[in-house]
Amino acid sequence: MNNPTHYPLFVFALSFIALWLSARIAWSFRRRQRALDAELREDFGFILAATLTLLGLIIGFSFSMATSRYDQRKNYEEAEANAIGTEYLRVDLLGAADAARVRALLRNYLDERVLFYMAHEGQELDEINTRTTRLQSKLWSAILAPAAAQPTPPMALVVSGMNDVLNSQGYTQAGFWNQIPPGAWALMAAVAIGCNLLVGYGSRSVTAGSKLLPILPLIVSIAFMLIADIDSPRHGVIRVRPQNLTSLAESLRPQGGIP
Repeated sequence: MNNPTHYPLFVFALSFIALWLSARIAWSFRRRQRALDAELREDFGFILAATLTLLGLIIGFSFSMATSRYDQRKNYEEAEANAIGTEYLRVDLLGAADAARVRALLRNYLDERVLFYMAHEGQELDEINTRTTRLQSKLWSAILAPAAAQPTPPMALVVSGMNDVLNSQGYTQAGFWNQIPPGAWALMAAVAIGCNLLVGYGSRSVTAGSKLLPILPLIVSIAFMLIADIDSPRHGVIRVRPQNLTSLAESLRPQGGIP
C-alpha cells in the first residue's frame, strides 16, 4: 500500500477509529475532573465553535481540490480522445500503405489508453504503460519517414496531430498524479482529532455524552472517505470512465466501414 489515502474504505475505517478514540479518551479524562464553571464553559464554547468551523473550512477546501482534479482528469480524457480521432483522419494525407499502418497503430494505441483508465495500480498498469510507450515510438516512426520525404504543409498537419496525441497522454498522466498532497491530509487529520478531543472533553452528560460521541467521528470520516474517493483515480467508486475513448474506439472498428 503506497499511499493509504488512495483507498477510501481504509480512510473511513482509520479515521473513524482514530477520531472516536480521541473523543472517548477526552471524555474519560473529563469524567475525572470537576465541572466547568459558567465563565470557563462560555470560553470553551467559543474555542470549540472556532475549531469546528476551521475543520469545516478545511474539509470544504479539500473537497473542492479533489473535485477540481477529478474534472481535470475528465477534461484530459476528452482531449485525448479528440487528439486521437483528429489524427486518425489526418493520416489520409499519407500514402495508402503508410496510412493503413498508422491507422492500425492508432487503434491499438486507443485500446491501450482505454485500459489505462480501467486498470488498478500494480503489474497490470506497468504492462499497459510499457505497451503504450512502445506504440508511441512506433507511431512517431511511422510518420517520420513520410514527413521527411515530403516536407509539405499538409504533412506538417500530420506531424502536428501526432504530437498532440503523444502530448495528451503526458497531460493525462500528470492529471492522475495530481492529487491532494499528504500535508493537506495531515492538517485535516490533526484538526479533526483536535475537534473530537474538545467535543469529548466538553461533554456535560456522562451517559448521553458517551452515546453521542460517535456522531462527529462518523460524519467527519464519511467526508474524508468521499474526498479520498474523488481524489483517487484508480480506487473507489467515483472514477473517470473513458467514455470518449471507448466511443471513439467503437467508431474506428474496421468492420464499421473505416479501413
